[in-house]
Amino acid sequence: MAIRNMMERSSKYLSLSGLSGIFAGCCAIAGVAIAYFFILDAGSIEYDEYMRSLGNASTLSIRIGLLITAVAVLIVAFCGAIFFSVRKAKRKKLQFWNKTTKQLITHLFIPLIAGGLFSLILIYQNNIHLVASTTLIFYGLALVNAGKFTFGEIHYLGLSEIALGLLAGLFMNFGMLFWTLGFGVLHIVYGFAMYLKYDK
Repeated sequence: MAIRNMMERSSKYLSLSGLSGIFAGCCAIAGVAIAYFFILDAGSIEYDEYMRSLGNASTLSIRIGLLITAVAVLIVAFCGAIFFSVRKAKRKKLQFWNKTTKQLITHLFIPLIAGGLFSLILIYQNNIHLVASTTLIFYGLALVNAGKFTFGEIHYLGLSEIALGLLAGLFMNFGMLFWTLGFGVLHIVYGFAMYLKYDK
């Protein structure tokens, strides 16, 4: 048992905190709320599936506002993940930064960066209706890719994100709803499960 635990410590990143997932999910829901109530003015701004305004609102300002909100949510959630993981590592006397951490980040960020760049290309090509689906699918692939270096729940979270991304591709008018479910609700559910299983 002790040998198995030692091997797991050397091959798995165990500092990932369930609170990181809960925090990321709350950030995502807050971001969607800001987008809906302030950028889209609680649904009073009408727009088509390409996020083109059907009224007097500026289409460019809507797109820029949504992009800034998404980037801000990503940065805050990432900082929260680092904070909670460092705190857990100190509490459990684990090494936060090691070879496994580098592997985890590399395998996580390759699909993330590719997905982010592809999403920007979609926006540039005026295919913004596919961005919700694309971001969820690439994020899911990133989690599945990185899941072998940490807890198994991350793998299943990734598969869930991919499934939601595919559904978002079928129901393109509900992109914001799928974002809320994928980046918000799923993170909170999985984060809470991981917190109860590993953190407490």
